[in-house]
Parts: sequence; structure tokens; C-alpha cells
Amino acid sequence: MQETPQQYTERILGYLEGRDPLAVLGTTPGQLAALIDGVSKQRLAQRPAPDKWSVTEILAHLADSELVYGVRIRFIIAASGSPIQATDQDEWSRMFEYAKQDPEHSLEALRVARGQLVRLLKRLPRDRWESCYGIHSERGRETVTRVVELLAGHDLNHMKQIREQLSPAGPPRARS
Repeated sequence: MQETPQQYTERILGYLEGRDPLAVLGTTPGQLAALIDGVSKQRLAQRPAPDKWSVTEILAHLADSELVYGVRIRFIIAASGSPIQATDQDEWSRMFEYAKQDPEHSLEALRVARGQLVRLLKRLPRDRWESCYGIHSERGRETVTRVVELLAGHDLNHMKQIREQLSPAGPPRARS
């Protein structure tokens, strides 16, 4: 059963557990680098299951997501009320061949774009975090605050997946 946009929002925001979203955004690239340090490209490319992404695919997804979120936030700030188009992450993975991407290049793309986004957000007056918003095609009205929270939760979700995949025991198995 596919989750609804509301269920997705609740799940992703649940990863924050009271953490400062801007701090999460600032530390994600370094934490990802530490997670994959010394891991072979072959291991990073292994899928834990046929329908689950490899670490290589997750990193490519994070790099593309950074571009998407960065543009969304810029539209929201520059033209409050702008529409926000949803994306189909599985279609993006196929079309942009996430499995064939170099994980180091994906991580570097994320690091550079994230640095720019965090600097922009730190300069943004706090009142604009709530007064500027976009209209997401599936989730409705989202302020800068909400988009930043979602991006931080998204980071934490995928870092958890990467940790599980790279742990000596491997990813947790579904129970029968």
C-alpha cells in the first residue's frame, strides 16, 4: 500500500525528533561522507532487495532532491504562493540512471548545492520562513519552515537507510 502525502509528511517529520532542521541540513554531507568512507563502489552499488535502492542510487537521489528542494525554496521566497510540482522519485531514478552514477560525484554535488542552500537560509529573515509559502501539488500549502523540515527529515530517512545497508549485519529483513 502506497502512503498518502499526509502519511509521507508525518513519517518524514518524525525523523526530526526535536532536532534543529537547519543543523541537520548543515551536517548531512559530512555525515554521508563519513558513512561511505572506505566502502567500495561495488558495495555501494549493491541493492539490498530488487525493489530497494542501493547506496549509489540513494546518493544520486539526494543530489537531485537537493536541486529540487533548492529551487522550490527559491520560488517560495521570491514568489510566495508559487506552485510546487511533485516529482516521481522512481521515474527520476530510471530516467536519470541513478544506478550508474558515481557516488562520490553525487555526494560532491549535494555538498556544493547544500552549502549554498544553508547559506541562503541563514540570511533569510525569520519572519519570511513563515510568511513565504508555495502550494505543493499533492500536500498543499508549505512554508519555508515546512519545506526545510521535510528536507531535513528526508536526509535523516536516507542516512538511516544507508547506515542499515552498510552495517555488518546488512539491512533489516522483512518478517514473514
